[in-house]
Amino acid sequence: MADSMMSKAATMEIPISSNGDSRNLAEDDSLEQDLQQVMVSGPNLNETSIVSGGYGGTTEGIIPTSSIKDLRMKSRGVSIASSQIAACRLAHQSEDIPCIPGSNMHHGGSNSSMTAEEATRGVAVEKFDIVKKWGLNTYKCTKQMISERFGRGSRTVDLELEAQIEVLRETKRKYENVLHLARALTNHFYSMVQTQHALGDTFADLSQKSPELRDEFGYNAETQKLLCKNGETLLGAINFFVSSINTLVNKTMEDTLMTIKMYENARLEFDAYRADLEELNMGPRDAVTMARIEAAQQQYQIHKDKYERLRSDVSIKLKFLEENKVKVMHKQLLLFHNAISAYFAGNQQQLEQTLKQFNIKLKPPGADKPSWLEEQ
Repeated sequence: MADSMMSKAATMEIPISSNGDSRNLAEDDSLEQDLQQVMVSGPNLNETSIVSGGYGGTTEGIIPTSSIKDLRMKSRGVSIASSQIAACRLAHQSEDIPCIPGSNMHHGGSNSSMTAEEATRGVAVEKFDIVKKWGLNTYKCTKQMISERFGRGSRTVDLELEAQIEVLRETKRKYENVLHLARALTNHFYSMVQTQHALGDTFADLSQKSPELRDEFGYNAETQKLLCKNGETLLGAINFFVSSINTLVNKTMEDTLMTIKMYENARLEFDAYRADLEELNMGPRDAVTMARIEAAQQQYQIHKDKYERLRSDVSIKLKFLEENKVKVMHKQLLLFHNAISAYFAGNQQQLEQTLKQFNIKLKPPGADKPSWLEEQ
């Protein structure tokens, strides 16, 4: 009986209007009761399959429950897609842009991934090119250096400039020796001043404790204090002299020598590419070789321009360095001479006038000592 009732229920057509109401509101009570009975006593749709039969047919079809779930999921997807289309049309109603649900997301993700991949590939290619150029340049320069060492290769020489560079290096070595000796003099003289200061304090203390030798100890204490004061003034002049020589040697001359080093590297690169071009010109003149000769000619011209530019820079810096050296040393040697002469002559007034002439300001005693807060 259940099969017959199920067949009737499956083949029955109930027309529905657009507003969802049934066209035939009067239903047979017996049919309704039979359907209720089938739903109550029939199989569980969540656990079994649904059996349907055609009207008056003898065959039966089995529809799995999973198919119903798939249909429900598809219907939900259709509704979501419909809502996306409506939102897209509302947002682009003033523009002629086709609205495809999810297209912006997929295209945006694919575009961003492609952009990141292209950027990574571009960076890798750029780094590879840099390493390749560096390796080729290093190989050529090393080959040129070895050829020059063994006397097989030729090198570009500017005799006048090379002589000036050698004079500068020799001058720097001599000035470094002057700086070393001046620092040694400063250290020894500072120790002597400190000894005079301690000796003056000792004489002053003994003059208080030895009444019979009070005057003698007092004279010597005053002399040592005066010598200590003049020594501190001379130390100020010597320190200024040392500081100026140090700036000239380790900054001004060193800067020029750095430019000279860049010039020498440029000269080596220029000779390496020049030798490479000469070697190619001596070979056969086929299509491949002509292309290589053209590329070598371009590299040769680039390094030639770089070499000439740095050679000009070195010439200018050597000229300015010589003028600066003469000006600085003239002032510093005059200061050193006047300060030493005034100190050993005992002329305190002339010593102080020398410091004022060169705008040297002495630090008060204990100025170099850190404060109690800095010591914490």
